[in-house]
Amino acid sequence: MVGQAVLRECLRDDGVESVLTIGRSASSRTHQKLRDLVLPDLFEFNASGEDLQGYDACFFCLGVSAAGLSEPEYTRLTFDLTVGWAQVLAQLNSTMTFIYVSGAGTGGNAMWAKVKRRTEDALLKLFPKAYMFRLAVLQPMNREISKTRWTRISYAIFRPLLPLVRVIAPGAVITTEELGRAMIHVARNGAPKRILENRDLRTLGEG
Repeated sequence: MVGQAVLRECLRDDGVESVLTIGRSASSRTHQKLRDLVLPDLFEFNASGEDLQGYDACFFCLGVSAAGLSEPEYTRLTFDLTVGWAQVLAQLNSTMTFIYVSGAGTGGNAMWAKVKRRTEDALLKLFPKAYMFRLAVLQPMNREISKTRWTRISYAIFRPLLPLVRVIAPGAVITTEELGRAMIHVARNGAPKRILENRDLRTLGEG
């Protein structure tokens, strides 16, 4: 959902010159400034070095739920995958902006929170311009759909309540449009701090 959101905003933004998506499948979008790089195995970090050159920012939107996963499994799909790509990108362009979509509660005592924090710390060391987006509740505005079945079910049940939650707890809910704009804003201008909570993201994306 996050990737769909920021891709939409990038394609709508006249200041974004070109966009490369990387995933196990194509983005299903067609645009003159968009190119898809399909990699059946996302752990093939060095399979596409030439394709990665010349970009100013990376929006790392991949992620999995820790539900049903052991710590080694979750670490591989969270820490190993993210840092593997980050190391390749840092070699190509250490001055690029790297935005990692983490999660609210990162750094807590839960297994997933500790793994996410390790991932954040590694990225902050790799890139002078790395920013951690600790996303909380995301409100889809343009038919963004999760690929995870239980997430789709949850949104089908609770989506009607999100506007009310947003009013009651303004810092808890951010729209997909606000999140996409916040990512582009930080890529262009940086941010006052390198770890950004959901309330910070909403402020950056409102403009």
